[in-house]
Formats: sequence, structure tokens, C-alpha cells
Amino acid sequence: MSLYREVEAFRVDDEMRRVPERIVNDLEVRIRINGGLEQRFTASPAALKEFATGYLLGEGLVDSVDDIRSMDITENLIDVEIESEDLEIRRELVMGSDCFGGWRQRVEMVEPVDSDFRVRAEDIFDAFRRMVKAATVWRLTGGTHVAALVTGDEFRVFEDVSRHVAVDKVLGSGAMDGVNFSRSFMVYSGRMPADMLIKVVRAGVPIIASNAAPTSSGYEAARKTGLTMLGFVRGRRFNIYSHPERIILD
Repeated sequence: MSLYREVEAFRVDDEMRRVPERIVNDLEVRIRINGGLEQRFTASPAALKEFATGYLLGEGLVDSVDDIRSMDITENLIDVEIESEDLEIRRELVMGSDCFGGWRQRVEMVEPVDSDFRVRAEDIFDAFRRMVKAATVWRLTGGTHVAALVTGDEFRVFEDVSRHVAVDKVLGSGAMDGVNFSRSFMVYSGRMPADMLIKVVRAGVPIIASNAAPTSSGYEAARKTGLTMLGFVRGRRFNIYSHPERIILD
């Protein structure tokens, strides 16, 4: 399935006229774990293996990709078998959305980021420019969120209708390729609640920057877990909300 489709719409300005338009495709995706636990998501129909891998890591259901025994994808169903001696305990901590409270109530159970990695402000601005340039579906439809991971000269970017899933796909891609998350930073389009930030912390990424706003839960999560959180990256400015020592100002 394509990431977007062609439709017909009526555009109204001084008059109403029929115009061709593009809209982003979304679908329900299910992840079934060890034949039992099943979660449902709305996602874009691409990179489902990366999504599932990043989701399992970001939610703490596995500690590394080595804990994923198998993964079978049939249309929109992802069947995974994982190695987890305490799956029943871990599954109680998994919430599908920050609307349910999720990890914001359990941030003290998350291992803090341990990294002395630093990045120049100019590199953050450059990464945003590259991310926007790569976001072709967003430019065509306006219907996606975008996330990118920068590791040295490596730049990986994914779009999705869900901001959480976009982050999962980037983390999953990085994990599958064995990147060093502790020497990486993420740029991202979307607000920053605790549940999304904790995915990044669990992977070990020390810095995240968004062109949007943090939430109060995200602010507290970043502060308590050692994550450097930047918001409102616009043009040549941004706000640093936590752990500013990782940002180099030229």
C-alpha cells in the first residue's frame, strides 16, 4: 500500500471548485506478542518490522533485539515471539497512549540516560533542515509526523501518521543496524509527552529536539531521566528544557 492516495476535493476561496488532492494512508496495525498480549495502533503502511522492533524496545518488553526470537508480518498483523522471563510484569507497565497515564506515573522505574555525548547547535539546525527535506509525504499531504536519528554521518528518517510510531520506526531501524544510541541524537516533529520521551530514554538516546512543545509530563520525565530536551526549534533558535550541558554553543 502506498503512503498516500489521490482523491478529489472541493477547494473554497473566492469560489468552490473541484481539485485533485493527496491524503495520507493510515491503517490499523496489530502487534501480537507470544500469542497473547495484543496491542492495536494506527500507523502508516510501511516499515512495520522497524516499528515493531522499536516498539518492543521502547516499551521495555525486550532489552535488546537479541530478545526477539521471531517476527512474522501478514498484512497488518505482526506476530512476534520474544524472550522475556517477566513478560507478565512488563505487560502491566505497557500502555498504548499517554492518554492513559502510561509511563509518566512510573518514570522512577526507567534507567536514566548514561552518556557524555555533546552536540553543536549548528548540527541540530542542520538535522532539522535535512529532516524537513526528506519528509516527502508530509510535504505532499500534511498528514504525517517525522522523526530522524543522527549518528555521526548516518541519518535515518521515518514518517508516520502517529508521532509515537514515527519514533518507534527510527529506534527500530537503528537497533536493527546496531547503531550506538548513546552517541546519537534525535530530531522530531511533534509535542513531547512523557510516554514518547521514555521510549527514547530506554534506547539510550541522550538528546531529543522538536519543533513543537514539551508537555509537563515530558518536562518531568526528561529532567528525571537525564535526557536533554529541546523544543521550539525554529529557524536559528530553540529552548533547552533539561540538561543543557550536552549542547555546544559555537
